[in-house]
Formats: sequence, C-alpha cells, structure tokens
Amino acid sequence: MINFLYFTGTITQISNFNGEGCHKIISTDNGMGGTVNFIVSPSTYVLDQTMLSVGDIITGYYDGNAPVPLIYPPQYRALVVVKHTSHQNVKTDYFNSQLVSSDGQLQLNISPYTQMVLTNGQAFTGSPANRDLVVTYGPSTKSIPAQTTPYKIIVLCLSDSM
Repeated sequence: MINFLYFTGTITQISNFNGEGCHKIISTDNGMGGTVNFIVSPSTYVLDQTMLSVGDIITGYYDGNAPVPLIYPPQYRALVVVKHTSHQNVKTDYFNSQLVSSDGQLQLNISPYTQMVLTNGQAFTGSPANRDLVVTYGPSTKSIPAQTTPYKIIVLCLSDSM
C-alpha cells in the first residue's frame, strides 16, 4: 500500500531533469521556508492534464515509503500533481471497503452522477473500494470523517500488473 504524503507550494522553477526532456523537476516553495523538488515523469498523473507554470500553486503527492536521496531541498518522485483551483477540493489517498480515506478524514458517498475513470480517461466499472484514488469534490459535512459525494473519482492502478 502506498503511503501518500504531500507538499503544497508555489512553483518557482520548472526544468528538465537530467537534460533529456521526458522528466521535469518542479521546484516548489510553501512561503514558510519549506522547499521541495518534485520529479515529474510521463507516468505522473497530473489532474485534468493541466499545464503547469511558474507561479501556480500545486500539491504534489508522493510515496512516503519510497527511498529518497538525502539532499536539500528534498526531492520526491511525484505520483500525482494537482494544480489548485477555487472550485474543487481534491484528496489523493487509499480508500477502504467503507470508502473512508486511510487518515480517517473523508468518507465518499457515491452517486449515479459520480464519474469514475482510470488515469487514461477510460471509464472504470469496478468498485472504488480498497483502492488508491484521486477524488475531486465540493461541499462536505463537518463530521469526522467528513462525508461528501464526489464529482469525479480517478482510480490509480499503481500496483496493478497484468
């Protein structure tokens, strides 16, 4: 199971990683002295395939259990990158059989209008339970866990093999 951790910050620089062009290094700053570099590869899921630019506020999700080089600023391989917008909330996490996130903060109530897709945009027809998900949603209850009816669920088949 992936241990999703995240860092939110403003993009300060985007450059090629190792000079070959397929991988980017995105430098971010959270405005409070925190700086993180994300390695963004062709397999990184960028929500809505949004083009990222210097000045954008993003959240980069990475595997907290993955090995990382001991350098400053920290450098993480981004699994998911989300550009912030004012009209949606986003949570990336493992959701259990009750559709509660691993941190116990969000529970999903699926409706017939909830769109479920794979990272390649194709329809997902299985159950979203017990999976790593990117969830976009609007209002939620103030309970713990907060409950919401998501607009869209993107199923991350990160560990699936054929």
